[in-house]
Amino acid sequence: MVMSVPTVAGLEAVLTPALVVDLDAVKANIAATLRLLGGDPNRWRPHLKTAKLGLIMRTIREQGVAQAKCSTTLELETACDAGFQDLLLAYPVTGPQVDVVKRIAAAYPATSISVLVEDAAMVAPWRGSRIGLFIDLNSGMDRTGMLLDGHEEVIGLARGINGSGLQFAGLHYYDGHASGFAADEAEGLVHAGYDRLLSLVKRLAAAGIPAPEVVTAGTPAFPHAREYRGFTEAGSVHRVSPGTVVYNDRRSLEQLPADAGYRPAALVLATVVSHPGPHRFCTDAGHKSVSADAGDPTCEVIGHSEYTPRHPSEEHLPVDVPAGAPLPPRGELLWLLPSHVCPTVNNFDHAVIVSGGKFQGIERVTARGRHPPIVG
Repeated sequence: MVMSVPTVAGLEAVLTPALVVDLDAVKANIAATLRLLGGDPNRWRPHLKTAKLGLIMRTIREQGVAQAKCSTTLELETACDAGFQDLLLAYPVTGPQVDVVKRIAAAYPATSISVLVEDAAMVAPWRGSRIGLFIDLNSGMDRTGMLLDGHEEVIGLARGINGSGLQFAGLHYYDGHASGFAADEAEGLVHAGYDRLLSLVKRLAAAGIPAPEVVTAGTPAFPHAREYRGFTEAGSVHRVSPGTVVYNDRRSLEQLPADAGYRPAALVLATVVSHPGPHRFCTDAGHKSVSADAGDPTCEVIGHSEYTPRHPSEEHLPVDVPAGAPLPPRGELLWLLPSHVCPTVNNFDHAVIVSGGKFQGIERVTARGRHPPIVG
């Protein structure tokens, strides 16, 4: 995908490195996602770990998306405040975190809130609350969740949830490892996993414990999950949960359909600060600005395919240029497209908001980080 260098008026006084969010591109990405879902916002449960800003959460909500999922209690609280009606905290909740979720639920009684469980011992802390419980399943990532083929264990847990006076809300199956599937095999592998999951859905229904909802598919699996009809035909609501699509990054733009209309909506504005060698310059966007968790290169310099970002340090990003190519002058501004936008957004306290090619203001990255470690 060839991207042109953004032209934005009013950034002369912006301190770099800066997170710049294009509100027009965000809206275009939301619209692209809904088009791929047949115009039905009920099929999308976006993961808000990417959006982070209350402003962007409200923008998603305004397009008719009533449900979402998140990873932290701070994201949960921000999403409640943004007006979502149905929220899943898609992370194992234990210890004092249980009380925090209950406190948030009490503060937002009109919002349906659910959490994940994978063992009977995780059910007991929620007794007497209105919190719904999704059963988390191991998709093959070996990160969290019950074994997918352990039907009797899952049925027993679902029965135990209902027997405890709580709501069995459905099944959660995050197939993020689809990012490692070869392009020509990805759809088949994603669907093969769903076929196994569908077998479990049918077993639950036969046991008299239907799964109201099945949640799958982050961004890598999304293009393949949207066409899978088995869960709906079995009587469950099937929702997909891509979150990166709201902003996009270097990796997601390679994974998503090229003709879907997705655009990069969150970039890092960086400044050239040094010329340490004849073929290298350095910017101020180290890994405390542009996340390095996706490996090198951490980003792409928009409009400069000849530039090669190298491994960053905390506050420095060295960039190589070909022999004979000029170095950009010190002080020049460059636009960086992160390889992984989700943790990049979390690196910043504030975002510069632009729309119509003009500076609109500064917004706090509302759900950055976490709640204080002790909540009174």
